[in-house]
Amino acid sequence: MFGWFKKRSQQLEPEARWEVSIDATCIIVRDASGAVRMVKRAELSGILIETNDSGPWGADVWWLFFGADDHVACAYPQGATGEAAVLDVLMALEGFDHTQMTAAMGSTGNAIFPVWRRSN
Repeated sequence: MFGWFKKRSQQLEPEARWEVSIDATCIIVRDASGAVRMVKRAELSGILIETNDSGPWGADVWWLFFGADDHVACAYPQGATGEAAVLDVLMALEGFDHTQMTAAMGSTGNAIFPVWRRSN
């Protein structure tokens, strides 16, 4: 009777089909199609959280990472596989704006929240 529920619950949510990882040198993102983008931590210039009004059915929170050229080097949706470990490292960055992150997590509209910028 509830076989459809069990099958559906075993499937990954679309956001979890993305994978993100961080090591001593890079932030690496693999999107749902398998394409890989990365940014070297030494070249990371900024981090934004972008929200949109597509939730709860769409990916409505995105983490954007900017490279040395101040262009988006890689991005992933909230809920990506591996996100918790990456967030632990990001939130420990000197100057990370926890208030902006909290505001982003509560946003249901189209907005941009700068959470970290490399200081010179």
